[in-house]
Amino acid sequence: MNPYQWRPMKAADLPQVMDIAAQVHVGYYEAPEVFAERLSLFPQGCRIAWLRDLSGAAVVLGYAFMHPTRRGHPPALNQLLHVIDEQADCLHLHDVALLPQARGSGLGLALIQEIYHLGRATALPCATLVAVHESGGYWHNAGFEDDLEVPPQGLDALAGYGDGARYMSKLIR
Repeated sequence: MNPYQWRPMKAADLPQVMDIAAQVHVGYYEAPEVFAERLSLFPQGCRIAWLRDLSGAAVVLGYAFMHPTRRGHPPALNQLLHVIDEQADCLHLHDVALLPQARGSGLGLALIQEIYHLGRATALPCATLVAVHESGGYWHNAGFEDDLEVPPQGLDALAGYGDGARYMSKLIR
């Protein structure tokens, strides 16, 4: 069994989420209220990456936030959703961050499986994300493709993610 695992997020995890976000996503600030709202609106899409260390303590190594949205409508960075869109047709991976010591651990592949499982469980036939930090190649290798069918308001939201941001999608089978 892989010692690196994903578990459901709890409100008590949010301070660690903010610490990890500050380390991993420099230049992509999101307020604590944004993360708290995602957890409140769609808790089944919020995960914590962890490892049990040699002393038996659980060490938090990362997080992921997923929620339903409409394809072609990436949520703006650092903006509240207020509600889950009733016309949502995709599961959006809003944010994932892993500390350097978690990279290469298999957590990324396990998260992709969680995305597929949650998408099927919620009857959302598509997964979307915005690739930043030149991570588009990683997501392409996981089966995601550049999604060019983004309306103007989606392009405005995408611009907030900076140069090189790529909106990507994948059908969930």
